[in-house]
Amino acid sequence: MVSKRFTVGVVATAAALALAVTGLGVPAGAEPASVRTFTVVAEDGVSADAALAAIRSAGGTVVSRTDEVGVYQVTSDRADFATKATAAAALIGAAEQKAIGRKPKLDRVEQEHLLAVAAAKGAGKLRGKAKADPLDDKLWGLEMIRADKARKIESGDRRVTVGVLDTGVDASHPDIAPNFNWALSRNFAPDIPEVDGPCEVASCLDPVGTDDGGHGTHVAGTIGAAANGFGVSGVAPNVSLVNLKGGQDSGYFFLNPVVNALLHAGKSGLDVVNMSFYVDPWLYNCTANPADSPEAQAAQRATIRAMKRALTFAHNRGVTLVGALGNNHEDLGDPRTDVSSPNYGDVAPYPREIDNNSCWDLPTEGPHVISVSSVGPSGKKADYSNYGTEQTAVAAPGGWFRDGFGTDTFRTDANMILSTYPLKVLQEEGAVDEDGNIVPGAETFVFKECKANGQCAYFTYLQGTSMAAPHASGVAALIVSRYGKPQGRGGFGLAPDVVERQLLRTAAERACPEPRLQTYTNEGRPAEFDAYCAGSANFNGFYGHGIIDAYAAVTTPLRR
Repeated sequence: MVSKRFTVGVVATAAALALAVTGLGVPAGAEPASVRTFTVVAEDGVSADAALAAIRSAGGTVVSRTDEVGVYQVTSDRADFATKATAAAALIGAAEQKAIGRKPKLDRVEQEHLLAVAAAKGAGKLRGKAKADPLDDKLWGLEMIRADKARKIESGDRRVTVGVLDTGVDASHPDIAPNFNWALSRNFAPDIPEVDGPCEVASCLDPVGTDDGGHGTHVAGTIGAAANGFGVSGVAPNVSLVNLKGGQDSGYFFLNPVVNALLHAGKSGLDVVNMSFYVDPWLYNCTANPADSPEAQAAQRATIRAMKRALTFAHNRGVTLVGALGNNHEDLGDPRTDVSSPNYGDVAPYPREIDNNSCWDLPTEGPHVISVSSVGPSGKKADYSNYGTEQTAVAAPGGWFRDGFGTDTFRTDANMILSTYPLKVLQEEGAVDEDGNIVPGAETFVFKECKANGQCAYFTYLQGTSMAAPHASGVAALIVSRYGKPQGRGGFGLAPDVVERQLLRTAAERACPEPRLQTYTNEGRPAEFDAYCAGSANFNGFYGHGIIDAYAAVTTPLRR
């Protein structure tokens, strides 16, 4: 799951607060300095006309609308707009988009290897045996889930579409380009200079097929990098990849772009959508947390309702939804005090006791989402991975830098997940120079492959439940490819509930460790990381129904 690259606590400049978007995500003209942007959600059963009237009465101007789920993008110059909107009977509340302006920093989970003081210089032993593409011998995850064997039976159907709801997808990457679907790809998240840096284009709406964050391209490669004799191959190397840019370049995911992306997925008939993030600014959205102000409570209720509607809409339109369980090393059924929220805006994070019955980590705890925990090469639950019997559906390879304690693989880059990555981002991170050369010291975690024509591409290691979820999304895509049927108007697909059942019932069961209280002291983690595994071999809090198995998924007869 994306851990935000930015620290919080700096009040936005007027330009960011004035950002308005059209229904397609295109920034509107410049607004006065006092104008702020909100996502407003209507109450259940309220007509669009009634919601619009309530917004106008509260002093807001609607700049985009998603009537299917009652979500509206609104600007207002009234200081009391959020209060008035919350008080309106037709509206649940208004979530303000408050941007901040700190400089980015490395993701402390996904790029732990770059931050580790005692990081090993060697890349570690190569773990995989699959060699469809030159770098596949580093993809131990493909071997763990038997994707290398599965592709001999089913490598994916071009008609099967997998949405990557993320920071973007670099369609110019030679391992992505053969499978990239230009027709269905969209950008719903215009750049916000105060958090994303200067806009790359005048409109601030990055072109489809670009990724200035890198995270989405890495996810896309794991799902469906082409098996083309170059670089790496994905779990489902012949499916179509759809860029649903709902995240900022900086790694923030705001409510309105995410909702619009999910609705587009449903309307466009996508088969699978991967969601490796949580919706900002709240790690947990609560209906009435006493630590929150009335406006913050209303904003979270609006987020809960909007996300549940959008996820249900996509599911009902045939989309299998896969989500990263999260990197906060906690039991989602018994969460710790949240000290990270809100993670942007003019209010600094403060402690919030989390009531499990009235708080949700979204989208992973939303309806119809297959939530995925993360394991390392040993099959052990990664120290950072969330867990719990309440939400874990399956486990998948997500990488774990600290796996292999007591062996020469401990704290090596090869314990993580290698996948596609944009050159531009590697250059910004200082791993590749302006001439495209890997800088000294980065050779253990960055790889460069070039074609005979001189075209080069880059690959890097990351870890996280963000990397586990796309393994599951790839297997879901293989299931649709193998068992899908023609749909109306020339479509092709398989009901999401059927896909989920096949994914879960074919996962390789894995029992809890003994003792059940897993500690990570040897790996250098404090007691906060201790995790108790509840459940049986058939289903438990670490592995859910088991570690996904691509080969079993495409060879086991389907139960509809």
